[in-house]
Amino acid sequence: MDAVLAVNNFGDTRSGGLAGPMGLFIIVLMAISTVLLIRNMNKRLRRLPDSFPDPAEVKRAAEIARLDADLQRPGAAPRGTGAAADASDVETSATDAEVKGVGRDAVPPTGERRDESA
Repeated sequence: MDAVLAVNNFGDTRSGGLAGPMGLFIIVLMAISTVLLIRNMNKRLRRLPDSFPDPAEVKRAAEIARLDADLQRPGAAPRGTGAAADASDVETSATDAEVKGVGRDAVPPTGERRDESA
């Protein structure tokens, strides 16, 4: 009669008994933190304006306000008098330079048709 005994070849199972509950705890903790982060981000997104002003418009408005303030100041000549009266302190953007370089063969903006007879 041969007796076969079950042999545990997988190591001590008592030390790994905490792995399952610890993994569950970590997963639940990550799920809670994800929910909290999503709620916080939604609150922040609701506070944002619908659209932001164009930086070029802001620069132009600041330039106009500065020139108006210079003109209203008594006894002071406006900054724009002199040889550089045409020049503005506002830098031209890359799109302005791009628009100036558009030739006759360029594609028209969306919604406009070019005269084909020319």
